[in-house]
Amino acid sequence: MTMAATGRPLPIAPPADFLVIGSGVAGLRAALELSREGRVVMLTKGHPLQSSSIYAQGGVAVALSEEDDVAIHLTDTVKAGHGLCRREAVRVLVEEGPDRIQELIRWGAKFDKAGGKFAFAREAAHSRSRILRARGDATGNEMVRVLMAQAARHKRIQRLDYHFTVDLIVEEGRCCGAVVLNEHTGAQFVLPAKAVVLSTGGAGQIYARTTNPPNATGDGMAMAFRAGAQLQDMEFVQFHPTALFLPSSPPFLLSEAMRGEGGQLRNSKGELFMHRYHPMGALAPRDIVARAIWAEMAATRARHVYLDVTHLGADFVKRRFPTIYATCLRYDIDITEEWIPVSPSAHYMMGGVWTDINGATTLPGLFAAGEVACSGVHGANRLASNSLLEGLVFGMRAGLSAIWWASSRTVPDLSRHAEALRRCRWEPLEDAEKLRSSLRRTMWGQVGVIRSRDSLIRATAQLSRWMRLVCRPFATRADLEAKNMVQVAYCVAEAALWRENSVGAHFRSDFPQSRGAGWKRHSQLSVKDLVTERKRPAPRGLVIALPAPKTRSRGPVPPRRG
Repeated sequence: MTMAATGRPLPIAPPADFLVIGSGVAGLRAALELSREGRVVMLTKGHPLQSSSIYAQGGVAVALSEEDDVAIHLTDTVKAGHGLCRREAVRVLVEEGPDRIQELIRWGAKFDKAGGKFAFAREAAHSRSRILRARGDATGNEMVRVLMAQAARHKRIQRLDYHFTVDLIVEEGRCCGAVVLNEHTGAQFVLPAKAVVLSTGGAGQIYARTTNPPNATGDGMAMAFRAGAQLQDMEFVQFHPTALFLPSSPPFLLSEAMRGEGGQLRNSKGELFMHRYHPMGALAPRDIVARAIWAEMAATRARHVYLDVTHLGADFVKRRFPTIYATCLRYDIDITEEWIPVSPSAHYMMGGVWTDINGATTLPGLFAAGEVACSGVHGANRLASNSLLEGLVFGMRAGLSAIWWASSRTVPDLSRHAEALRRCRWEPLEDAEKLRSSLRRTMWGQVGVIRSRDSLIRATAQLSRWMRLVCRPFATRADLEAKNMVQVAYCVAEAALWRENSVGAHFRSDFPQSRGAGWKRHSQLSVKDLVTERKRPAPRGLVIALPAPKTRSRGPVPPRRG
């Protein structure tokens, strides 16, 4: 072990070939690929079964049914994305998706069947029934179960649970490791690696209402941004239309599959209303349904609307949605007999760390997959149930790309980073929980379903003040998460302020026209554009208004594997 000048060991771990940060579907699939070529260390903050993937209810979209094909799946995805998808990435998703699902089935995944055949369901904005599900509404749980079991068979994969990644390390112009916090001991150490794969999920916790688990604090986006990687499309935050609304409980996702099976939306007067907003009614794209619900809530001065599945029959509802049925019962709502109070909640980040179609970011040595990444497949609005498929397809691709990158490289000496860490004097963040609460309320009220220039200027001004509070080194997970939340929230607000048009999940009340001037441009943010002092009273920095970069492959296009 490397020794400091004092003779004490430096806080540095043995190097890994590959470091995977996050353990949802994307991270697990990347680790399985990476383990073919070297030693893999997987870092998970908290318990390994707390990833967002676990909570994915609706299913996984894949063109495997007799009535479907990949061309139709591609068309539906691009249409839902409002013309801002990267078509090349969508083609990769829909063409390689069937192979990844068949692979998962060979590994033991059990998807629901009817009459001996897979039972494909339909969700909003899909023109075909192509949603595979497991145990009714536990698809993500089943996929993670299978991937974790497969990973456990590989001796080259080492899991470090309850290890929070503080920051990425950049040396010689490339990402080659991370600073890691052991949540049990409080110790921080340097973990070197030839290549790093980010799969940390989203950032729903920056909003007061979210379907995301508590650990979705945007850590990967924040640390990639600080390390110099480019973020893209951060203004596109998908708000799920139907989250359980109860004042005394956190939002709970009510799968879009409930509307796919015939569930209807009613306002506080009991009226069906979706036909007034879109020809597809309750099966319109998520962004449209969310804004329609918001409009009905405003018109009726109500805090929620209702999702009605009582007409579907008690036996069917219990069999098709066992998790949702049981959860609602715990809150004294029998969904077979009562309308369910629902309202929109922050659900999914379409933007994130920019990657090419092989998962490579703009920072050499850093790769990303899953919700933390902006692969381009979702555009301005994600098509329902494409996220689990994206994790599988681009998790594998990121793994292959990282293998190619690392094949001709060694781990540089990171002793100076370890020495700096040993000398670091951490500070506490005063009342981190209060800061988180204030931030979440600010984002919900000012950067939520409906935005405006005035609301966004107020948000960015407040976030700028909080940015100054969190620019210090912290020692605890709670403080570090608060720091990351402020960073990501600031990026979302700045990108939303820059986009002066309404498209997909981003709606500006002062620019309500769809696809206004310059709507095809993508917001792109990088740390080099930060300024510490602003001469203009209205924040508008951070964003480079350029067309989306062309795909830059840092290696051979990964081959398809059956």
